[in-house]
Amino acid sequence: MPWKSINRDEKGQVDCPIADNLLGISWVDSGWVPILNPGNVLDYFSERSNPFYDRTCNNEIVKMQRLTLEHLNQMVGVEYILLHAQEPILYIIRKQQRQTPTQVIPLADYYIIAGVVYQAPDLGTVINSRVLSAVHGIQSAFDEAMSYCRYHPSKGYWWHFKDQEEREKAKPKSKKKEEPSSLFQRHRVDTLLLDLRSKFPPTFYQPKPGEKPIPVEVKKEPEPPTETVKQEEREPATKSSAPAPASKPPPEKRARLQ
Repeated sequence: MPWKSINRDEKGQVDCPIADNLLGISWVDSGWVPILNPGNVLDYFSERSNPFYDRTCNNEIVKMQRLTLEHLNQMVGVEYILLHAQEPILYIIRKQQRQTPTQVIPLADYYIIAGVVYQAPDLGTVINSRVLSAVHGIQSAFDEAMSYCRYHPSKGYWWHFKDQEEREKAKPKSKKKEEPSSLFQRHRVDTLLLDLRSKFPPTFYQPKPGEKPIPVEVKKEPEPPTETVKQEEREPATKSSAPAPASKPPPEKRARLQ
């Protein structure tokens, strides 16, 4: 919660309006700052422009009657006392409810640092503030996480960060390793190579690496004589010229008897 400073001008008027929540404001009177000490710090705190001071307290009655602060122990009601002093910068003033000369109930604490008056928060306010801060941080984290979430019916959910593309561009591109061929691919290639080798046999052969290649003698199969070829051609021709079986004549017509 931001602090609002309340200063008093030369006429004794307050520069800004007083807020309902005193935990978010501060007050200072620059004319008192150089001369503050444990003896006059309560007088400084009881200034009329101080929003933390209750004018219905017993200190105001003692001040009007020009009595000492020792008479506060014999009164009943709200009072202010100097609880701790660390000259010249820190003073702690307590607001308490006196019930008996030996029994009091603390109501609030105020600390003065370099002349600036603040109200010390109570335990409930501190816990409430810490819980709200934690919840706000968690809610902000969820909102930011949801802004990076993407969804597509075919892909599903994934995260897309703003600096992801920059990181991918900054990374050095690594060469993809070639995947080894499958068993089917290797066997298929072997059969193709054997087929090509049978169709196109090598003309040279190298027995050992580094030696001169030796020409390979290709044995040609003897061609069949032309007479046998002609005979084979004639045989199917004679088979085709064989007489076909005689067909049966149509049946004779017989005369009808009258």
